[in-house]
Amino acid sequence: MSSDILRRIKRAVLAGNYAFSEKALLEMEADGLTELDIAESILNAVAIYKTLRSQSPWRQQRVEYLHIIQSTNLDGLMIYSKGKLVEEAGVERYYFLISSKKAL
Repeated sequence: MSSDILRRIKRAVLAGNYAFSEKALLEMEADGLTELDIAESILNAVAIYKTLRSQSPWRQQRVEYLHIIQSTNLDGLMIYSKGKLVEEAGVERYYFLISSKKAL
């Protein structure tokens, strides 16, 4: 099942259907990462590292899942990202709501 989710996430990223939270943008800036670095990392991923059930009181649905992906960009830099796949007006969008930064 997670390979289907990863495929859907990759398709959303390829179509440009993704967005970053302010926190993710701040983390990216601190690590010197660009949106392209994050997109490359997602597209290079071979698996979802972990899926968590969202504990956020601001979640939009009753049950939301956050997907953690650790993969390299095209320069070989390991990047950690956490986000969720949502559907808006019939279009799937991947949100980097929590984090996008260099992996430790």
